Amino acid sequence: MPRPAAIAGPFRRRSGTTRQRFRHSMAAPTLDILGIGNAILDVQARADDGFLAAQGMQRGAMTLIDAERAEAIYAAMGPGVESSGGSAGNTCAVAAAMGARAGFLGKVAEDALGEVFAHDIRAAGVAFPTAPLKGGAPTARCLILVTPDGQRTMNTYLGACVAFGEADVDEAMVASAAVTYMEGYLFDPPEAQAAFRRAAAIAHRNGRQVSMTLSDPFCVGRHRAAFRAFVAGQTDILFANEAEIMSLYETDSFEAAMEAVRGEVKLAALTRSEKGSVIVSGDNTHEIAAAPAEVVDTTGAGDAYAAGFLAALTQGHALPECGRWGSVAAAECIGHFGARPQADLKALLAR
Repeated sequence: MPRPAAIAGPFRRRSGTTRQRFRHSMAAPTLDILGIGNAILDVQARADDGFLAAQGMQRGAMTLIDAERAEAIYAAMGPGVESSGGSAGNTCAVAAAMGARAGFLGKVAEDALGEVFAHDIRAAGVAFPTAPLKGGAPTARCLILVTPDGQRTMNTYLGACVAFGEADVDEAMVASAAVTYMEGYLFDPPEAQAAFRRAAAIAHRNGRQVSMTLSDPFCVGRHRAAFRAFVAGQTDILFANEAEIMSLYETDSFEAAMEAVRGEVKLAALTRSEKGSVIVSGDNTHEIAAAPAEVVDTTGAGDAYAAGFLAALTQGHALPECGRWGSVAAAECIGHFGARPQADLKALLAR
């Protein structure tokens, strides 16, 4: 199927310029999706509740840790699987497996783990041009403990990935991507927020779309005002789960949050675990059923959903079909250990 130069669909008015921005793309995109996020080496291992208790971990939480704590947990973990990760990195890798042309910008260190990350994400079919950090913090890693019920408890050492700043935004890659997709996890440092704003400005100047995932209620709580401003002023396509979107708008009603986001972005895809997802676009609402799955490991489910949705969107599919692609990708992800697809996603979509 020919790839559209700009993604079709209804556009709300934003300062009178939004329609013109999307209608007059300078050139056909050479990338479908460009992810910007934390470049983190994921280390996943199985664990029981006893291990979590012994390590003083809050079950199901994501905790930021320092280098010393990271080394201690890594030494205590059982056999693990190491792969390039981070939220946006996982989304790009899954999207590539679904036929999307994907690239990723994120910061690793000039060390052994940085080399593993770069090799792994490139082997997944994702362009990764960012220069490594020299002489600073080591490459970030996320130590993920998965209990028998599929719940994941994450311990994240951010290391070099928070050194990503405006200078690391590859203008040519952003200008060439139909959608630039940014993860909320990277939003912490002021330098990263500046990078987000620069990337959004480049994308819009070139008639492209800007997408963001809220990532975690923890992120929303820390940066709610900044998130609200970026969503309302810079974001065209928003991804969030039920807890995240309600936190963003400080309501305990999913329906109220859904109506609030409807007035602020062109398109929002809101996931609700086993309830499926809801796609909001202008006056239209599409409810998408969750694809059948046996839950083994929930790591990366939201990342996979975004991958499927954007892969379909950039290939010109209707919104309900985009939601179906997202649901299929998420179901395949949670049905096995690890955040990357093991089955042929294109074959699953054809069923």
